[in-house]
Amino acid sequence: MSKMKRMLAVILSVAVLSSGCSSKQQDAKQKETLDTAEKVEEVSNDVAEQQDSDSVDITLSFAGDINFDDTWVNMMHYHENGDDITKCIDPDYIAAMNAADVMWINNEFTYSTNGSPLLGKAYTFRANPKNVSILHELGVDIVGLANNHVYDYGKDALLDTFTTLENANVLYVGAGRDLSEAMKPVYVEEDGITIAYVAASRAEKNKMTPQATETEPGILRCYDTSLFIEEIKEADANADIVIALPHWGTEYSTVLEDAQTSTGKEYIDAGADVVIGAHTHCLQGMEFYNGKPIFYSLGNYWFNEKTLDTMLLTLHVTGDSSEQTIEASILPGTQKGCVTTMAETADEKTRIFDYLESISVNAKIDDRGVVTEDLNMEE
Repeated sequence: MSKMKRMLAVILSVAVLSSGCSSKQQDAKQKETLDTAEKVEEVSNDVAEQQDSDSVDITLSFAGDINFDDTWVNMMHYHENGDDITKCIDPDYIAAMNAADVMWINNEFTYSTNGSPLLGKAYTFRANPKNVSILHELGVDIVGLANNHVYDYGKDALLDTFTTLENANVLYVGAGRDLSEAMKPVYVEEDGITIAYVAASRAEKNKMTPQATETEPGILRCYDTSLFIEEIKEADANADIVIALPHWGTEYSTVLEDAQTSTGKEYIDAGADVVIGAHTHCLQGMEFYNGKPIFYSLGNYWFNEKTLDTMLLTLHVTGDSSEQTIEASILPGTQKGCVTTMAETADEKTRIFDYLESISVNAKIDDRGVVTEDLNMEE
């Protein structure tokens, strides 16, 4: 029993013991006691509300590569189906995305009607700015721009992308109008705690997407990790939870590059609580380092027509303002024929979970999709 509740019980017992007084004295005493009891109960309720307000219970969700280029196969499917995103992405996925307190996705294109495709680049993606409304339908709050397609149509198109997202009230991370913007953490506050998002890219073998400078727009690169680590340390000093979002790896390969496994650990050492990668267009495995998870790649979410496993990753943060616990879980699914569907049957979920475990370093997944460290795995 709380201290306030005990006080209330004692006061009420005094009211019973006062029955030996005269009738008028008793009435006066009882009224005084009840008035005091009401005040104590109000204080007790206030304390309870303060305790509740200090509790933390938030969900941070993440999805992989998405493409809104009207000339690309998945958007052609979207238009053929009356611009109905529920005919392209499973409504169950959309509901889960909208239910998240903060929803992040990898924005693998540029928003503009300006610019020209970069010469010598095999694939270039540009979306009409009006397509940003799809993000609202999906419940997206923040997008990653540290990737190898956000500069596909040049400087002016990149600047249009910033403006389009800003006008749509969608946050972005990993790029900016100059270097200070590109390497600036994005802070989001939920339940009284601060979450920092930081992002950088090392995806291109032939580096065509420029890093921002003091005077020019671009992304933040992390081939040399020094600037990204500087940003992570800054985020760690100003936030309760830091999410690092590198764009890295080899496309359509589950084999992890040495740069992924080494720098992922560097990011955790610098202060990241979770590392979540993208770029490979396929799922990659998971690893725990010093008790913290690295999700090497979320793969395609809704990007093309290929048949590929996918997932929606959710971090469930609980605790209070002084200490939080992060539980990671995944909702498995498949991208196939320009449609992304959530796995429905236990067999299909188990297939994807088993596959992810088989390509992971030291992670295991239970039948609810909760990801934990497999302490039986040898390093």
